Amino acid sequence: MARSQKVEFTGSHGETLAARLERPNGPAKAYALFAHCFSCSKDFHAAQRIARRLAEAGYAVLRFDFTGLGQSEGDFANTNFTSNVQDLVKAADFLRENHEAPKLLIGHSLGGAAVIAAEREIPEVKAVATLAAPADADHVRKHFLHKVDEIEAEGEAEVELGGRPFRIRKQFLDDIEGHALDDIVAGMDAALLVAHSPVDETVGIENATRLFVAAKHPKSFLSLDHADHLISEEACSRHAADVIAAWAERYVGRPDWMDAAVETDGERCATVQETGAGKFHSWAVTGEHRFVVDEPEKVGGLDGGPHPYQLLCSALAACTTMTLRMYADRKGLEVGRIGTRVTHERDSDGPAGAKTDIFHREIYTEADVDAEVGDKLVEIANKCPVHRTLERSSTIETSRRA
Repeated sequence: MARSQKVEFTGSHGETLAARLERPNGPAKAYALFAHCFSCSKDFHAAQRIARRLAEAGYAVLRFDFTGLGQSEGDFANTNFTSNVQDLVKAADFLRENHEAPKLLIGHSLGGAAVIAAEREIPEVKAVATLAAPADADHVRKHFLHKVDEIEAEGEAEVELGGRPFRIRKQFLDDIEGHALDDIVAGMDAALLVAHSPVDETVGIENATRLFVAAKHPKSFLSLDHADHLISEEACSRHAADVIAAWAERYVGRPDWMDAAVETDGERCATVQETGAGKFHSWAVTGEHRFVVDEPEKVGGLDGGPHPYQLLCSALAACTTMTLRMYADRKGLEVGRIGTRVTHERDSDGPAGAKTDIFHREIYTEADVDAEVGDKLVEIANKCPVHRTLERSSTIETSRRA
């Protein structure tokens, strides 16, 4: 449950920077900034996947192209590590002015070094996560080591990075030379999560060691087992995002309504209370389970959770599947996994145009079954408890709490 919005803002050099804001359906737990790696863009696979996964976990994430890269304006040759840090500060300003200041910074490779350096200039930041980050900005020099002498002598040179030509100027070399991160990370006020792969051949694991040892508590380390430098495998980026989401919540907090005391009484009781975050956005508690219920945007909701009729369809589908599982196990039927699909509609075919609720239910099994077994499963489905509750007339007694 997430949505993506194309936005733009003014960067540190005055050019327009292209960005994308990934937002959860419903209120965000916190806003975050994602900084991409050297010469990459906001749209490289790991950046997209991690930002979207975090949005599904309830975070709003802004990822953007640094000056002169991707879809952003400007000349890459005029940029350096310092300007990247200032682009991050400008991105934070944009969020602060239009939404909410970021509490979480995430950076990949050189972007990880940049978010460490930017943390002290964004006072609202509570947590910083780095992915495959070098311990000093000068590490990027190895990408064009064979051109360093030419850059020093001529003032600039064209280099190839990731199969694309870029112009690097001497001011870039001069700037990155002065940015070792040991002292900077030691002075951070925010919590730090260092995520790194032990088999990263581009930025070695010793960089993670330097950063982790230099940082003060609270600090954490995540081993991205088997991941390459670009975190190319979807499973690796998904794992990184899930850990970041869970880890950051301790420091950035979460909406008060998620921890509000909501009364419930036993397994057959449910309480739904408005969160105040939207017109219909509500917090449901039943037994030990808590979740959001909402309405679609087209009727004024935030689409932050299932609406009441989706829950009703889910109840019928769940009860049907469970009833069929009990029957199959009792009869020793090898049917594989069982599934039920339920849709709901209203038909005006009753007296004087009264609307009738119709639930269309389709059952299916992973394994093929013959017609006789199939017919028996349909018969058993019609006996599930929720089916019978919906089919017979119910009495609803309503009272008002004094």
